[in-house]
Amino acid sequence: VGVCKQEMLQKKNAVLVDGIILNGPIMDSKAGEKFVEEACKIIMKEVVQKADDVTEKVCEWQAPETLKQILDLEMRDTGECHQKLLQLCRDVIQYSVKTNHPRFFNQLYAGIDYYSLVARFITEALNPSVYTYEVSPVFLLVEEAVIKKMIEFIGWEEGDGIFNPGGSVSNMYAVNLARYKFCPEIKEKGLSGLPRLVLFASEECHYSMKKAASFLGIGTENVYFIKTDERGKMIPEELEKQVQRARNEGSAPFLVCATAGTTVLGAFDPLDKISDICEKHGLWLHVDASWGGSALISRKHRRLLHGIHRADSVAWNPHKMLLAGIQCCALLVKDNSGLLKKCYSAEAAYLFQQDKFYDVSYDTGDKSIQCSRRPDAFKFWLMWKALGTTGLEERVNRALALARYLVEEIKKREGFQLLLEPEYANVCFWYIPPSLRKMEDGPEFWQKLHQVAPVIKERMMKKGSMMLGYQPHRGKVNFFRQVVISPQVSREDMDFLLDEIELLAKDL
Repeated sequence: VGVCKQEMLQKKNAVLVDGIILNGPIMDSKAGEKFVEEACKIIMKEVVQKADDVTEKVCEWQAPETLKQILDLEMRDTGECHQKLLQLCRDVIQYSVKTNHPRFFNQLYAGIDYYSLVARFITEALNPSVYTYEVSPVFLLVEEAVIKKMIEFIGWEEGDGIFNPGGSVSNMYAVNLARYKFCPEIKEKGLSGLPRLVLFASEECHYSMKKAASFLGIGTENVYFIKTDERGKMIPEELEKQVQRARNEGSAPFLVCATAGTTVLGAFDPLDKISDICEKHGLWLHVDASWGGSALISRKHRRLLHGIHRADSVAWNPHKMLLAGIQCCALLVKDNSGLLKKCYSAEAAYLFQQDKFYDVSYDTGDKSIQCSRRPDAFKFWLMWKALGTTGLEERVNRALALARYLVEEIKKREGFQLLLEPEYANVCFWYIPPSLRKMEDGPEFWQKLHQVAPVIKERMMKKGSMMLGYQPHRGKVNFFRQVVISPQVSREDMDFLLDEIELLAKDL
């Protein structure tokens, strides 16, 4: 470094300010390009090419303290050499969970879509921020096109929307937007002087509704949770009772959140009946279809969301069932009068100048609570261009067909017991080991069964054979929730799942 500095200082036009040479770049572009090239080879070999290899482990499990030592997490005054950095890349991949593995069933996302992956490579390399047309012309137009197409599938003639960092944020947007519609003065005057606002959501709704109420100053006590039936669907008659209760208390109901595809059971609320109640009482209807929205792509299964066209807003996450890559989440709004912009705009003069040389209506960043915003719609757009609507539809249909296959296999096998017949891709079941099968049904039986799933989960994680989620739920002891998403999953993987549970639990 000293020699290079001397050479630069000896040049005629060398400029030194505060001891820093300002001539030329200080980055070694050739070395950087070489590192990118070699790192991409590692990614291709260790992630992409192994994505459908069932002989690979889903997870190379290590305890936190052990993993800290393996990864050498300490950051030092001097940089590491490229070979050390490349080894770190290999280590990060090796010890991370392979969510693209065919036997990763743990979350409401899984698998790898190659077109979406390439789109992510492009956007990461370009490093854009989607707020004005001048800095992000392509990605603003892409987002507009994708939102327009998603609105068509909901069944609206027109609408608006924006991509957000997660379904939880989309739900928060919707609550705030509904509140702004109910009392526009809140934007300037704040919460003081407002009546006690109440919103309604089912007992099975996503926890982000409570977070939204807390974050927005509504208060979690003002979220009235509506009873659900045995399948996890909101009971409309109970909603009507709770709306009347809020009015009798002198509160101001303003929003109902229905769920299309609940997190655990995969339930779809009866949207038509809920819409009738919302119209009767003048309430904003938001549908959290973060998980179930992708069924709209399927002509066979879109009936699950019958009545969604009557909603005022919809949250829909293509990164779940459609594999658009985390994160890819849209809030879609029926209102096309600029309500999103009116609610969220701050009119920053340094960013949203009105005297630009192009049509400033394309500067959509003021519809967002963010400034910097990722071009998440591009992943969905490139994948949609590659597969077409029929290809996306096939993904949904196949995932639900595989779920149906698994259900039928569970019914055939001794020791497996369904919680309920699923209507979506969530298959919930208990595994009862041989030692409990002749035990009398009672508190002791359920207490012992409650301990089975965590042990099986620990064994599968440490073995690396698969990942499958479990949980207790509304008085029911721990059960497995298997979710089918990835197009890499096959019938053989369904059989393996059941075989592996039996193998891991044979001594319990």
